[in-house]
Amino acid sequence: MSRGSFLTFGVAMYLSVPGGGFAAVEPAGGPTRETGERPMQLLWGDQHVHTSLSGDAAAAGTVVTTEGALRFARGEMVKSSTGQNAQLQRALDWVVVSDHSDGLGVMSELKAGNAELMKNATVKKWNQMMAEGGRSAYQATREIIRAQATKTLPAVIMDPKWMGSVWQDTVDVMETYNSPGEFTALIGFEWTSNGEGGQNLHRNVIFRDGADKTRDLLPLTTFESTVPGRAGTDPESLWNWLAEYEKSSGGRVLAIPHNANMSNGWMFRDARYDGTPLTPEWAAQRARWEVLLEIFQYKGSGETHPSLSPLDEFADFEIWDTSDLGGNTKPAGAIEFEYAREALKRGMALEPALGTNPFKLGFVSGTDTHTGLSAGEEDNYWGKFPATEPSAGRWQQVYKQEAVYKRRNWTLGAAGITGVWATANTREAIWDALHRREVYATSGPRITLRLFGGFDFHSADAKGDIAGVGYAKGVPMGADMGPHTGSDEQGRAPTFLVAALKDPEGANLDRVQLVKGWVDSSGKTHEKIFDISWSD
Repeated sequence: MSRGSFLTFGVAMYLSVPGGGFAAVEPAGGPTRETGERPMQLLWGDQHVHTSLSGDAAAAGTVVTTEGALRFARGEMVKSSTGQNAQLQRALDWVVVSDHSDGLGVMSELKAGNAELMKNATVKKWNQMMAEGGRSAYQATREIIRAQATKTLPAVIMDPKWMGSVWQDTVDVMETYNSPGEFTALIGFEWTSNGEGGQNLHRNVIFRDGADKTRDLLPLTTFESTVPGRAGTDPESLWNWLAEYEKSSGGRVLAIPHNANMSNGWMFRDARYDGTPLTPEWAAQRARWEVLLEIFQYKGSGETHPSLSPLDEFADFEIWDTSDLGGNTKPAGAIEFEYAREALKRGMALEPALGTNPFKLGFVSGTDTHTGLSAGEEDNYWGKFPATEPSAGRWQQVYKQEAVYKRRNWTLGAAGITGVWATANTREAIWDALHRREVYATSGPRITLRLFGGFDFHSADAKGDIAGVGYAKGVPMGADMGPHTGSDEQGRAPTFLVAALKDPEGANLDRVQLVKGWVDSSGKTHEKIFDISWSD
């Protein structure tokens, strides 16, 4: 579990340094592009929740439904998959139920012995093993999850026809529980690409829209994910699907990568999925659809790694660096293409050649729970799967075992949660905040954080109306700052206005740090950490 003594958050602001000067690209004054209002509501949520509709969750014994997940997220008591009463100590303001599109809802048919599914010998074997219970059911679960990770599920399970009515029912439930101004249920799903055999390239897809635009679509599966001339679960196929959705529906959508730390170097590598060189078109597509990155969740931190940030004393926080999702050993050199800080620097280094920074990312968190219970609280942690729900000895049980490694449940972390600065607790306002990156990630604590960049901040500004001054004189977290054009501004350094307040139910803050990453004239990247304020 996450170490409670270490509180961490992540935000992003973007600077460019040609000529040595800077200027605000986003208009100062603070109104959002969407409404003209200043976002003054801090709303906490989880953009990564799985229920019994996800194949791997159902196979592991999860019975909590979409409705149960929403009731739990908004603070109600529900029954867990092991029959225990479960309730959050503090409700969430918003949530995304992001069940896997691959095999969405099909596991309930498998368990029920659907006649068409039972024609396949492998599926029938899994049905019988689950009916036996105990060790047999556990083994069936491992085989199904392994087959999903390595793209070897039987074709009958991969048929998207199973998801039609299940998806519609899901959207209907999300509509029922979406209560503008009180609790927001964002519609979404997870596209679960595992590269060529386990390299985690997963993305959560989140819609700005309601049932009128989303109910009658079929979420993209990796079984269908091809690009002309290339087969495989290529992220470019997802981007094409997102573009077609917006074109045909008039809606809005974005995709959020997660667990780059389990991609074996694939998430941010300097090549396209098929190994061909990056192109300006590829960079523009990625920058268009993927403006955020999940950096904290149950399966470790994706912010940085000790080998990448050797001068950062906190870089070893919740590190999962053993293998990819399929248990394949991590090859030499893979780690530098898996973590957020390196991706931000690499994006700046790639921009001159590509014309676009493909890795200009804001940071979010989620739990990736597969119990339907969005529980990132240290002292109220319900685990990744039902086997990690509260019970004697749950920490020593094996979470995952492959030929090359074994990982026990105690290595899972109770993380994370996303803070969103929005104008209202609605789908539109929260999605807009995500899209403009006025959001931040924490490993669990609900730290209140404001960050602004500009050129006219002074120490006195930090003692008054932080938001008012910040929006009036600069730009907020996630916004762009670019080169000045006036000669009088050459060489002028930017200033930053930062305010952080401890979680009222958590530990005191130890320090506030600013991590600077840059690219020098020879194209080499660098990193330096500044202590802005510290407790001693």
